[in-house]
Amino acid sequence: MRVYLWRSLCCAVLLWPAASRAEVNELRIPLGAGGVGFLPYLVMEKQGLIEQAAREGGLNDLKVRWVSFGGPAVVNDMLLSGAADVAAAGPPAFITLWDKSSGNIKVKGIAAMTAIPMYLNTRSPALNSLRDLGANDKIAVTAVKVSIPAIILQMAAIKDFGQAGHAHYDRYTVSLTHPDGVIALLSGRTEITAHFTSPPFHQRERKTPDVRTIMTSNEVMGGPSTFTMLYTTSKFHDDNPKTYGAILKALEKAIAFINTDRHGAARIFHESSDGKGWTFNEIVDFLSDPDIRFTTSPENLMKYANFMADVGSIKTRPKAWQDMFFPEIHGVSGH
Repeated sequence: MRVYLWRSLCCAVLLWPAASRAEVNELRIPLGAGGVGFLPYLVMEKQGLIEQAAREGGLNDLKVRWVSFGGPAVVNDMLLSGAADVAAAGPPAFITLWDKSSGNIKVKGIAAMTAIPMYLNTRSPALNSLRDLGANDKIAVTAVKVSIPAIILQMAAIKDFGQAGHAHYDRYTVSLTHPDGVIALLSGRTEITAHFTSPPFHQRERKTPDVRTIMTSNEVMGGPSTFTMLYTTSKFHDDNPKTYGAILKALEKAIAFINTDRHGAARIFHESSDGKGWTFNEIVDFLSDPDIRFTTSPENLMKYANFMADVGSIKTRPKAWQDMFFPEIHGVSGH
C-alpha cells in the first residue's frame, strides 16, 4: 500500500507542472484586414479586455500580443503554421479553413463579430454592372478565391451565367489590402478600375465625386451577412479552456461597449491608424449606420457554406451553422 501511495504521489507531482502549464502564457492575435469590421479588436486591445477576463478566470500572467498582419489568406496561414492562436476574417476564408482542416487541426468558429455590407466601387464611366467588365479591368479584393468579395462575385456570376459560370469574374480579381485598394482606385494610375471594399474605406472612396457604387454584398446575399468572425484550432480550444473563455468574454464585452457607447467606440477608432483622415463626427456617423452591426450571432453563414459546397470550393457541407462552431456559442441565434 505504501509503495502504491508513493507511486501515486510521484505521478501526481510529475503531472502537476504539466497541468499548470497547459494554458498559454502569451496569446498571439493578428489584427486582420482593418476597418470598421475589426473595431471589436481595437476595443479589446485598448481596454485590455482579454487580460481582464483572464484574471477573472484565474490567469494572472496572460499576455496578449496583437500582431500587425491582415488579410484573410495571411491570417489563415498564420493559424495553420502556429504563428497565431486566433484568427479573424470573413466567412469564406473561415469556411475554407474549417473544411480543409477537418481531418487534422479542426478549425472552428469562436463567434461572429460583425455584420457589415461590402460595396463594389468604381470611377470608370464604362462600368455600370459586372457585365460591363472588359479585358483591361481589374477588381481589388482582399484575397482572390477565399475573401467575401471573391465569393460574392461568384454568386453574382451564377445569376449572370449559371452554375457552370460561377468563376467567370475570378479573372478580374486582384489581391490588395483595403488601404492599397483605395490608393489604387483613386490614383487612376493602375489597372484597378473597381474596388470591393468595406467601411470606412468605402466612405473614403465615395468622397471622390466620380466614384460610384455599382453593387453591394447585401444585394447579392438577399440581406445582411456576417462580415468578420473569430476562429481557432480545436487543440487551442481544448488545451486552453480558461484562455478561450477569456477571449469569448472579452469579445462579448467589446460588442456590448460598442452597441451602448457609440461615441466611446468612435473615439477608439479615431485614435487608431484606421481612423486617420476622418473627423470624430464622421466616424460617429458611419458607426450609427443601421447596416453596420456588431453581434456574436452568425448571419447567412449557411448561405455561404451551401454555395461553396455547390460549386466545389469545399468538400463537406455542414448541416447547420453549429457544425462549424465550438459549443460555447451554440446558444445564440444564427443562420
